[in-house]
Amino acid sequence: MSNQGYDEELRAERAYICGLYARLDRERDEARARYRRALGEPGTTLVERDADVRVRARETVRLNVADNGLCFGRLDALSGETSYIGRIGLFDGENDYEPLLLDWRAPAARPFYTATAATPENMRRRRQFHTLGRRVAEFTDEVLGRPGDHERGDAALLAAVNAPRGEGMRDIVATIQAEQDEIIRLGHPGVLVVEGGPGTGKTAVALHRVAYLLYTRRERMSRSGVLVVGPSPLFLDHIGRVLPSLGESDVVFLTTGDLVPGLRVTAEDPPEVAKLKGSLKILDVLGAAVADRQKVPDEPVPVELADVTVALDAGIAEEARLEARRSGLPHNEAGAVFREHVVALLAERAVARIGEGWLTPEDRGAWADLRADVLDELAEHEGLDAALGALWPELTPETLLAPLYMSPRRLEAAGADPALFRADGAAWTVSDVPLLDELVDLLGRDDAAERAAARRRAEADAEYAEGVMDLIKLDREELDEDLGLVATDLLYAEDLADRFVEHDTRDLAERAAADRDWTYGHVVVDEAQELSEMDWRVLMRRCPSRSFTVVGDLAQRRSAAGATAWGPVLAPYVADRWLYRELTVNYRTPAEIMTVAGALLAEFAPDARPPESVRASGVRPWSRHVAEDGLSDAIDDFDRAEAEREGTSVVIGPPGVPGTVPASATKGLEFDAVLVVEPERILAEGARGAAELYVALTRATQRLGVLHRDPLPAALAGLAERGVPARAGHRRFL
Repeated sequence: MSNQGYDEELRAERAYICGLYARLDRERDEARARYRRALGEPGTTLVERDADVRVRARETVRLNVADNGLCFGRLDALSGETSYIGRIGLFDGENDYEPLLLDWRAPAARPFYTATAATPENMRRRRQFHTLGRRVAEFTDEVLGRPGDHERGDAALLAAVNAPRGEGMRDIVATIQAEQDEIIRLGHPGVLVVEGGPGTGKTAVALHRVAYLLYTRRERMSRSGVLVVGPSPLFLDHIGRVLPSLGESDVVFLTTGDLVPGLRVTAEDPPEVAKLKGSLKILDVLGAAVADRQKVPDEPVPVELADVTVALDAGIAEEARLEARRSGLPHNEAGAVFREHVVALLAERAVARIGEGWLTPEDRGAWADLRADVLDELAEHEGLDAALGALWPELTPETLLAPLYMSPRRLEAAGADPALFRADGAAWTVSDVPLLDELVDLLGRDDAAERAAARRRAEADAEYAEGVMDLIKLDREELDEDLGLVATDLLYAEDLADRFVEHDTRDLAERAAADRDWTYGHVVVDEAQELSEMDWRVLMRRCPSRSFTVVGDLAQRRSAAGATAWGPVLAPYVADRWLYRELTVNYRTPAEIMTVAGALLAEFAPDARPPESVRASGVRPWSRHVAEDGLSDAIDDFDRAEAEREGTSVVIGPPGVPGTVPASATKGLEFDAVLVVEPERILAEGARGAAELYVALTRATQRLGVLHRDPLPAALAGLAERGVPARAGHRRFL
């Protein structure tokens, strides 16, 4: 194409995309107007109005986020048809709703990501736009179907992967590759496992798959939302902008430590303890610990009544305990069965003694009256109430688990490993979260007080409303004007009472995150290889439909309780009904760095295949030997060298080294430059340490350096020994 022809097409494209933005602005104004109308819509219930408001708010958000990079591509078909591809779909409302812009998730947009020179899919040309704000700066064309052409997107892809990193993950709607697109659009309704090495885009694929599923299954999934589980708050902050940038807001982001609302994790378990807690064998311990709190008295407990004293002895308590356990109810609910049975048995004894000698078997009415009196007296007996509370206490997950950890006797009674002992039982760890969640179901809830309070509130509201109605002496016109009521509003006091109920105005994500019993339409699990068997039980409870996107890399597992294979952790829930897909191309890590990381991988996971890097940076990783007292200065040298560069950097090291962060804190993140400090000390933790070092080496997108005081590990021997490069970014501190 000549320069003149290019300029003419550029002007035409600018005019078309300018028209798209005009259409977007009109739709946005109309959506805001609909939102305002929904807020004050008359003639609807509060629930209906609330639902409508949320729909309109979501629509407004979707249109707002589309402003950045609204249209990023165009497809020209062999038939002569032209399609523009963008973040959302826009239609011409005046021309039979002809599509002006295809949503990237629409089936018709798929060739933009999958057409190649070898398989053009009836496409003649693919065009990609590079925009600054709302203005098209330039475009690049790829003519499809010619021998020798490369697969689509090389220029745009390389520009994206070579660009300096910012403070958060970006969406990849303009650069999705064919193997990624296949996974994103999979319609499998169950569990999909996506495995891939560092830099293969596992997280981006999972998030874009969520956006695709919400696009294709909006009605079902939007009612319950999506849960995204990641390894750390920093990681969740890093990825948290992707789905909102794609117009999706009904998403909850949590770590496994957040899965019990309101719980605060303050400690960390040693690996061997985390492994014990993560195993399904801990279920037997929890069950035994609950049973251990269901007691019978060592000595008979006297219960003094007005006319007789009866004894609550081991026989009565044991019979009542068996009856309560046979009920199959959770502990707290079964407590009512225990209490009722004890009271019934004590009443039988008391009535038999009181009536002995003066009541005959024929005096059935007298016996019934006497039994009723005794039952009433037992029900109000404070001493008996205290004794029953001690024998079958009402428990919360915290009041069961904390004393268990602090008591060698209770641990032994529950058949637990003594290693679970700790002095501060309430110093909760991430490994405690699934145990506490399990105990919610084992213990159940005693909601009698809550139900009683709700009844009292309802009665008070109705009483208040009736009082208001008694005072109202206005005609219909005055009612309409002053209170917004019509005559039918006065038929029932309860209707008026409803107007004083405080309605939940939180959005779906806020309500879901605060509700332990919330169930989601879909769950994404990132860094899934780190999850224990007990973690999976928690997540499966959160999604009864078993709709999951699971992403991870078994070679990067560092948790002693984590997965060594996908089948065993999924089999208890879905048997073999799950799909496996693999990502094989590394879009993040340059070939020079991946060569170093691959050598380490071959040592500790020889069966694992490193992903193939899509590019080389031309910059060799380097190492630098430092003296015992020179480490701090060498880190400062690295900081100064990176200070003038654009992008991000991080220093990763073993615990206790000042100025460094552990590799575990950087999982799932990426930086332009990485400095790894004392790799030999990281490796000293065995298989876990090797996985840590592998993670550290594969975080860099451009530059990798290593500082060492001891000799380099054999796998890193190929690093060039030299000083810190003299050129100088922005240090990203964690």
